[in-house]
Amino acid sequence: MSPFLDALLLSAGYNAALVTVGAALLGIAAGATGTFLFLAKRALVSDAVAHATLPGVGLAFIAMVAMGGDGRSLPGLLAGSAASAWAGLLAIEWITRRTRLKEDAAIGAVLGVFFGLGVVLLTVVQTMGAGRQAGLEEFLLGATAGMLFADGVTIAAGGALALAAAWALRRPMTLVAFDRDYAAARGYDVRRVDLAMMALVMGVTVIGLKLVGLILIVALLIVPPVAARFWTERAGGVVWIAGAIGGASGYIGAAASAAAPDLPTGPIIVLVAAGIFALSLLFAPARGVAAAGARHRRFQRRVHRRQGLLALAHGDAIREPYTLRLLTREGLIRPDGVPTAAGRAQAAKVARDERRWAVARELFRDADLAGRHAGLTPIETIFTADEIAEIDRRLGGPAPAGGA
Repeated sequence: MSPFLDALLLSAGYNAALVTVGAALLGIAAGATGTFLFLAKRALVSDAVAHATLPGVGLAFIAMVAMGGDGRSLPGLLAGSAASAWAGLLAIEWITRRTRLKEDAAIGAVLGVFFGLGVVLLTVVQTMGAGRQAGLEEFLLGATAGMLFADGVTIAAGGALALAAAWALRRPMTLVAFDRDYAAARGYDVRRVDLAMMALVMGVTVIGLKLVGLILIVALLIVPPVAARFWTERAGGVVWIAGAIGGASGYIGAAASAAAPDLPTGPIIVLVAAGIFALSLLFAPARGVAAAGARHRRFQRRVHRRQGLLALAHGDAIREPYTLRLLTREGLIRPDGVPTAAGRAQAAKVARDERRWAVARELFRDADLAGRHAGLTPIETIFTADEIAEIDRRLGGPAPAGGA
């Protein structure tokens, strides 16, 4: 059995299995939580939160060393990063509410200042004579090498708690993401819901620092919802599908990293998510590129068919090769261009429907008719038999058999 298959089946060792499960739970929580940012068009907030965690890592290390520790306790480092990330969120909110700056400007300012402060603090940490500074840079890109059992438990438990909180708050967060005024009218405290949403994002970001890193956790928060959007039109569906994509990305990426220890875990997880996004972009049934191409081809066939039949009705020669092939394949004309009996009947109907639509626009004065018709919609799908009979009466002459 291959090492990768062993890792997928959680047979590559206890710690590897724990990291894989933890990465899957983190991915589910990140995908579900990031959906609300994506729906609210606030994806940049995740970037600011991620970069705002770096000063907390440095300050937590310095504080733990000052208290006699070695500074490498993961819960302590995560607590410090959570505190600085929350400070960054409050700074963004304060700037947005109390000044004339827009949120994107506030995010840019907070992101740059906090990340710069974090880099300075990490540089100071590297010059300290006490503590174990080696490996702190892993919080930038993530790493699982040397991860302890307690670290894996922390990540897995944190991911599960974040997912449970996202599920509990899904309704108010969805309302606030789509329409803040409507949510306020329904009695929700929009500011508190907004802060809860940001707190969830912060929690997922902090939990994912060790595994994915502060730079790549942004991708794990945003790429799954973007990919999920191709598969559904419902907000609830986006949440569930994004969680599934994030979970699959974390599980497969962590398993691949366990099978090839020299490869970094965080970038592999993000690359798996990017691969799922590419597949969604290309092959999603309603919004994918392939589906859009198929719809365009069907529309093109309808246009050529109609234009060809109108040409037959008017006695004009069909010169477009594609139109000739299409009508020949449908048995409406012979290879020499002469219409068959079925072709003449279809051409007569298309020509009559053109005249019917002209009368219908005058008769019903419906401004939407032109948009719904566009020369391609069968008139029988829009009007009732009685309405079509009235249209035919105004056209003059007997209605065709069947009333349509």
